[in-house]
Amino acid sequence: MFKSFTASDKKQPAKPGRTGPAELAGPPAPPAPVHRAARLMQAGAVVSTLSLIFTVIGSFSLKHNMMTANAQKLADHQITASQISSTATGLIVYTIVIGLVSIGLWLWMARMNEAGRRWARITASAFFALWSLYTYSVIGELHGGVTVTATLIVSLILILALWVIGAATVFYLWRPASTAYFKAQSPKAEPR
Repeated sequence: MFKSFTASDKKQPAKPGRTGPAELAGPPAPPAPVHRAARLMQAGAVVSTLSLIFTVIGSFSLKHNMMTANAQKLADHQITASQISSTATGLIVYTIVIGLVSIGLWLWMARMNEAGRRWARITASAFFALWSLYTYSVIGELHGGVTVTATLIVSLILILALWVIGAATVFYLWRPASTAYFKAQSPKAEPR
């Protein structure tokens, strides 16, 4: 019923098919830059979660803002309350789905890159390029009479924080030690 832990119990029987300690070691641990990149990706998921929460809280006033804007239109250009409600609900659901996908992508990329998948390093870099375009477009929209509010400032801080996390992640993923790790993890091509 109870197992004793004595010196004689520490000897493990050899497993069939395994011959040496090199085979018992398993895959090599990722180098420090890949590990840092994975931790940064997890931090990106946390910031994305905060951004999602902030956006959902901010969207509670969306329906009211749409009603107010609709009331200021001419009567023949107004939409119904039901159309406003449906649109607001759709936008909120869309925001939540995109936020959850974003969080999932950060976590998935962290796991796959830490496992040494070469395609994941390229995919993470492509996601960063897309986020850079988005960040550039958001900053570009600030020219020309945009009312600066606390909501806008917090949104910009979150967008820029995600961009910085992405830039640092890509930096670590493409370090020489990372490249050697990804090459070592990829399957060897068979000679032709």
